[in-house]
Amino acid sequence: MSWKKKIVPYKPALKKTARKLRKNMTLGEVILWQHIRRRQLKGYQFLRQKPIANYIVDFYCKELKLAIEIDGESHVGREKKDRERQRRIEAMGVRFLRFQDSDVKNDVGEVLSAIEHWIDEYEAQQS
Repeated sequence: MSWKKKIVPYKPALKKTARKLRKNMTLGEVILWQHIRRRQLKGYQFLRQKPIANYIVDFYCKELKLAIEIDGESHVGREKKDRERQRRIEAMGVRFLRFQDSDVKNDVGEVLSAIEHWIDEYEAQQS
């Protein structure tokens, strides 16, 4: 039986924009990054400001095919665009977790627990 791993494409032209976003992360993104970088979260590697297709997601784990988005002020009034963007990326097999910037700033422990719970459920399904 032949099985092809679905590869998530990206547009190399977005690398420059992604670098710029990494240098200008929101406070919520910085706080979460401090907790998920260097395989701190259950041993999984997350990348920040990762280009996927024609988009850039806040955080991405290739092993889990999981994108994490932190929705803050820049997302106000863009909900319809965000849903369409998410739908297109999910069509590539990527799953999403979304958190409010204020939730990350006010209770990062709860956000980390939610991510860990999602990972536990994912791992259980893979067994």
